[in-house]
Amino acid sequence: MADLRGGFTSTRFVLVEPSHPGNVGAAARALKTMGFSRLVLVSPRVPHVQSDPEAIAMASGADDVLASAHIVPTLADALSGAHWSIALTARLREYGPPQWTPRAAASIARGQAVHGEIALVFGNERTGLSNEDVERCSALAHIPANPAYSSLNLAQAVQVLAYELRTAYLAAEDAAALARAVAQATAGHGEPAGPRAASDEIESMFSHLQSALVALDFLDPDNPKKLMSRLRRLFARSGLEREEVNIVRGIAKHILLKTKPTDHDAS
Repeated sequence: MADLRGGFTSTRFVLVEPSHPGNVGAAARALKTMGFSRLVLVSPRVPHVQSDPEAIAMASGADDVLASAHIVPTLADALSGAHWSIALTARLREYGPPQWTPRAAASIARGQAVHGEIALVFGNERTGLSNEDVERCSALAHIPANPAYSSLNLAQAVQVLAYELRTAYLAAEDAAALARAVAQATAGHGEPAGPRAASDEIESMFSHLQSALVALDFLDPDNPKKLMSRLRRLFARSGLEREEVNIVRGIAKHILLKTKPTDHDAS
């Protein structure tokens, strides 16, 4: 059961700019009831929310999860070291990562957890996640609630995703069977898959690639349209390995070297 336990400990739940201490405490309770413990808070609106009386009351026994919550200033910091992440959104979006139901997302997350750290990302109670936050994630989940009344409390949304993920983890085979399945999946496809790239490595790749595309005049920074969003969507489907990220960055580096003005050009 080593891989099962690893899935629970390698999964982090990220709340972006939560407004209400009670929701943070209730989210901690939701995680503990499903066997998770890693809560990350991005710029919570209430300072020292872990010691807020309302948060502690709503945690209702999950004080340890609340007290150990990690507070960071940005989503980039919250995703650092995670190779795969999924954002929960209340509305369907034309652009951005692939979109899944919570059950389908949990099934995919279970497979991704085998490779390392993963994250589930939830937005602010009032405004949700920004487009930039969504695009930073690998995939997107949408709870198909009653369209006539689709309002879900933040902690309730966390509970839904945590339950689906727990169910997916508990349905996984034991460590030996899982290892055999991974071996079968990679058989006949060349070398075994390498380590997955972390979120910060992928973001650096996109920044490097964007600079190269601008240098080639393929991307107009004043009129970018949806080019980078579509490229993000393309790469999100592939599950980037660290070596693949390095290859893309190597290509971008050589493009920038080739397009750099020479002294002759400057004259």
